[in-house]
Amino acid sequence: MPYRIVSLIASATEIVCALGFEDQLIGRSHECDFPPSVERLPELTGPKFNVEGTSAEIDRRVKSIVQEALSVYHVDAQKLEALKPTHIITQSHCEVCAVSLKDVEQAVRELTSSNPVIVSLEPNSLDDVWRDIRRVGEALDAARRAGQLVHELQGRMDAIVRRTRRLEAKPTVAYIEWIDPLMAGGNWMPELIEMAGGVNLCGEAGKHSPWMTWDELLAKDADVIFVAPCGFDMERTLQEMHLLSSKPEWKSCNAVGAERVFVADGNQYFNRPGPRLVESLEILAEVLQPNVFHFGHEGSGWVRYSRRL
Repeated sequence: MPYRIVSLIASATEIVCALGFEDQLIGRSHECDFPPSVERLPELTGPKFNVEGTSAEIDRRVKSIVQEALSVYHVDAQKLEALKPTHIITQSHCEVCAVSLKDVEQAVRELTSSNPVIVSLEPNSLDDVWRDIRRVGEALDAARRAGQLVHELQGRMDAIVRRTRRLEAKPTVAYIEWIDPLMAGGNWMPELIEMAGGVNLCGEAGKHSPWMTWDELLAKDADVIFVAPCGFDMERTLQEMHLLSSKPEWKSCNAVGAERVFVADGNQYFNRPGPRLVESLEILAEVLQPNVFHFGHEGSGWVRYSRRL
């Protein structure tokens, strides 16, 4: 009997599809959009705040909700009931980034016609991502297939690391995950930066992304400034880059003078702990080590910001 899978986090949807279960997906979150074919599925979640506006406005709305100990997203329990899922995949990593385990458990308590298996993912590091892929595979009785997928993804990453390991010139990197207020990249991002041939200056591997002040960013004076806000595509990020470039000290930054400020798609890559972290590593590698790597992601995955000044 085929499964009836509901995925309530974009990275999990990509994992399910990579494991070959796309035809058994019956519902998704409002953020699940890859592969594009999943957009035909009914949306079962939505934000409780207006997602339009600047990063500062979004930050204020989210913090206001969180301070009241409320969930940032809602799950449509009636739609969930009608779909009768056998499996629901969610996450307990971040209640701000996506529907959380707490939201799902509350919705499932309202179900009467099914008793779905809840698979909760919690990726804080690259190793956690591999474990989560295996966890999904085990829940779907596809442990061997999951192991093969992990082996393939690790192999592609290892091929890059074997080349960067031998490099002597490695630029320092300030990775920005949110513009206003400033947030650096944590979790798996410091690992990816090091693997791509860079030296991470902000955030710690395996720990949540930390807030950062403008003065702290200036003090780092990184060789490369890499901007990929969570949930923002390149167009939306470019609309906000003036918040950085309009500051008087911006032109004195080492990265700005060297024309090594980059904007990347933080919605499709980097902030989705799933199979496409490999493409995220490829983007970083060709940005940080352009004389060594060329994967063809420029224009679609990243752009050089200085060309747009």
